[in-house]
Amino acid sequence: MRLKGIIAIVAMAFVLSVFSQPAAAKEKTLRFGVNNWAENVAVSNMWKILLEERGYDVELTQVGNGVMYGGVASGSLDIGLEVWLPNSDKPMVDRFGKDFDIQSAWYKGASLGLVVPSYVEIDSLAELSDNAETFEKEIIGIDSGSSLNEMTREALDAYGLEYEFVESSEPAMLGVLDAAYKAKKPVVVTLWNPHFAFAEYDLKYLEDPKNVYGDGDDIFFITRKGFEEDFGEVLKWMNNWFMTDATLGELIGTIKRADDPEEGAAKWIDANRELVDSWFE
Repeated sequence: MRLKGIIAIVAMAFVLSVFSQPAAAKEKTLRFGVNNWAENVAVSNMWKILLEERGYDVELTQVGNGVMYGGVASGSLDIGLEVWLPNSDKPMVDRFGKDFDIQSAWYKGASLGLVVPSYVEIDSLAELSDNAETFEKEIIGIDSGSSLNEMTREALDAYGLEYEFVESSEPAMLGVLDAAYKAKKPVVVTLWNPHFAFAEYDLKYLEDPKNVYGDGDDIFFITRKGFEEDFGEVLKWMNNWFMTDATLGELIGTIKRADDPEEGAAKWIDANRELVDSWFE
């Protein structure tokens, strides 16, 4: 009886110790939904390294933009790092937003639209209709399901453009842009800033007099319901996080030169340790 009693006491002490620990101590794995946009890849790998330095396991799962929203809403993903508000991603937030939490903006003053090389002589979406042959009646887009693609379809209707809209991916779009730019040929693509392409090439947004693409956005991150209870310190750190054109552009550029997202992010962190440490104060 004495031995059974000791075993029972030890077992109860173990159960109490487990349930008295914060959830973050019991479950240290964080699941990020990552699309293939350059800035999303960059900041996701940056946070993977920073959180792993602090004892967490981080899983980066490649997903489409729509899947990211659904995953965070369902709880199968913990975090999505790139939500453009109040304009671009409003449809997705309207659809899924009751099932996730919107956190702080980590970048302010983002914009998006149709972009051409500066050597192209037109300056407005309103001029695209009369210059369709110049661009071979083609606009190059990014991933299917992205808000930018949906807005571009609205622009085709708003400006009466008889163009083929080619959905591809960010890397494929950049490949078309690069080839056309090197050959000094006209090309029109969907693009946004922050983006390293504006440092690589001399580009310009086409003016949007009908304001289809809106007045610009800030970039927020989202977390699943219950995340704060499970990962309170992580949420505090990430809500301290903020980047500018200069810091984000440098991070993206370092990754591009390294040709490896995690290696490039590690180099950038080493060179900007004072900045990143300030997020953890």
